[in-house]
Amino acid sequence: MSKETLGDLEQQVLLAVLRLGQDAYSAPIVTELEARTGREVAPAAVYIALRRLEEKGIVSSEMRPPESEPEGRRRRYFRVEVEGLSLLRETRRRLVNLWEGLEELLEEGA
Repeated sequence: MSKETLGDLEQQVLLAVLRLGQDAYSAPIVTELEARTGREVAPAAVYIALRRLEEKGIVSSEMRPPESEPEGRRRRYFRVEVEGLSLLRETRRRLVNLWEGLEELLEEGA
Protein backbone atom coordinates (compact mmCIF):
# COMPACT_ATOMS: atom_id res chain seq x y z
CA MET A 1 0.00 0.00 0.00
CA SER A 2 1.20 3.48 -0.81
CA LYS A 3 2.42 5.65 2.03
CA GLU A 4 0.48 8.50 0.41
CA THR A 5 -2.34 9.88 2.53
CA LEU A 6 -5.28 12.03 1.57
CA GLY A 7 -6.16 15.33 3.14
CA ASP A 8 -9.80 16.06 3.92
CA LEU A 9 -10.41 18.16 0.82
CA GLU A 10 -8.61 15.69 -1.44
CA GLN A 11 -10.71 12.87 -0.06
CA GLN A 12 -13.91 14.86 -0.52
CA VAL A 13 -12.96 15.83 -4.09
CA LEU A 14 -12.24 12.20 -4.97
CA LEU A 15 -15.57 11.08 -3.55
CA ALA A 16 -17.38 13.82 -5.51
CA VAL A 17 -15.62 12.75 -8.72
CA LEU A 18 -16.71 9.15 -8.10
CA ARG A 19 -20.31 10.22 -7.46
CA LEU A 20 -20.45 12.37 -10.60
CA GLY A 21 -19.03 9.69 -12.89
CA GLN A 22 -18.85 10.91 -16.51
CA ASP A 23 -20.04 14.41 -15.47
CA ALA A 24 -17.10 15.17 -13.17
CA TYR A 25 -15.76 18.56 -14.13
CA SER A 26 -14.94 21.41 -11.77
CA ALA A 27 -18.30 23.23 -11.47
CA PRO A 28 -20.40 20.13 -10.65
CA ILE A 29 -17.66 18.94 -8.29
CA VAL A 30 -17.95 22.20 -6.32
CA THR A 31 -21.76 21.95 -6.33
CA GLU A 32 -21.65 18.32 -5.16
CA LEU A 33 -19.25 19.15 -2.33
CA GLU A 34 -21.40 22.05 -1.16
CA ALA A 35 -24.57 19.95 -1.28
CA ARG A 36 -23.04 16.99 0.54
CA THR A 37 -21.04 18.89 3.17
CA GLY A 38 -23.39 21.82 3.76
CA ARG A 39 -20.41 24.17 3.52
CA GLU A 40 -19.31 26.71 0.96
CA VAL A 41 -16.39 25.43 -1.12
CA ALA A 42 -13.93 27.73 -2.87
CA PRO A 43 -13.68 26.72 -6.54
CA ALA A 44 -9.99 27.66 -6.51
CA ALA A 45 -9.35 25.15 -3.71
CA VAL A 46 -11.02 22.43 -5.77
CA TYR A 47 -8.97 23.34 -8.88
CA ILE A 48 -5.77 23.18 -6.83
CA ALA A 49 -6.72 19.84 -5.27
CA LEU A 50 -7.60 18.38 -8.69
CA ARG A 51 -4.30 19.57 -10.17
CA ARG A 52 -2.34 18.11 -7.23
CA LEU A 53 -4.23 14.81 -7.47
CA GLU A 54 -3.60 14.65 -11.20
CA GLU A 55 0.12 15.33 -10.76
CA LYS A 56 0.25 12.38 -8.35
CA GLY A 57 -1.61 10.11 -10.80
CA ILE A 58 -4.58 9.74 -8.46
CA VAL A 59 -6.97 11.25 -11.00
CA SER A 60 -6.69 11.76 -14.72
CA SER A 61 -8.51 14.18 -16.98
CA GLU A 62 -9.47 14.78 -20.56
CA MET A 63 -10.79 17.79 -22.43
CA ARG A 64 -14.12 17.15 -24.14
CA PRO A 65 -17.46 18.81 -24.81
CA PRO A 66 -20.42 17.86 -22.62
CA GLU A 67 -22.31 14.81 -23.91
CA SER A 68 -25.54 16.82 -23.87
CA GLU A 69 -23.97 19.49 -26.11
CA PRO A 70 -21.51 17.83 -28.55
CA GLU A 71 -20.75 21.23 -30.09
CA GLY A 72 -20.57 22.95 -26.69
CA ARG A 73 -17.59 24.40 -24.86
CA ARG A 74 -14.93 21.82 -24.04
CA ARG A 75 -14.33 21.14 -20.36
CA ARG A 76 -11.78 19.18 -18.38
CA TYR A 77 -13.47 16.02 -17.07
CA PHE A 78 -11.87 13.99 -14.27
CA ARG A 79 -11.90 10.34 -13.29
CA VAL A 80 -10.41 8.52 -10.32
CA GLU A 81 -7.58 6.17 -11.19
CA VAL A 82 -6.80 2.80 -9.56
CA GLU A 83 -4.32 4.46 -7.17
CA GLY A 84 -7.05 6.88 -6.10
CA LEU A 85 -9.48 4.05 -5.39
CA SER A 86 -6.81 2.29 -3.34
CA LEU A 87 -6.13 5.45 -1.34
CA LEU A 88 -9.83 5.98 -0.68
CA ARG A 89 -10.20 2.40 0.53
CA GLU A 90 -7.19 2.76 2.83
CA THR A 91 -8.40 6.12 4.15
CA ARG A 92 -11.83 4.65 4.85
CA ARG A 93 -10.30 1.64 6.61
CA ARG A 94 -8.21 3.89 8.86
CA LEU A 95 -11.19 6.10 9.73
CA VAL A 96 -13.42 3.11 10.50
CA ASN A 97 -10.68 1.77 12.81
CA LEU A 98 -10.55 5.09 14.63
CA TRP A 99 -14.35 5.24 15.04
CA GLU A 100 -14.63 1.62 16.15
CA GLY A 101 -15.79 1.29 19.75
CA LEU A 102 -16.74 4.97 20.13
CA GLU A 103 -20.38 4.72 19.09
CA GLU A 104 -21.68 4.70 22.67
CA LEU A 105 -19.56 7.71 23.65
CA LEU A 106 -20.71 9.72 20.66
CA GLU A 107 -24.44 8.97 20.80
CA GLU A 108 -26.78 11.92 21.26
CA GLY A 109 -27.64 12.47 24.91
CA ALA A 110 -24.74 10.39 26.18
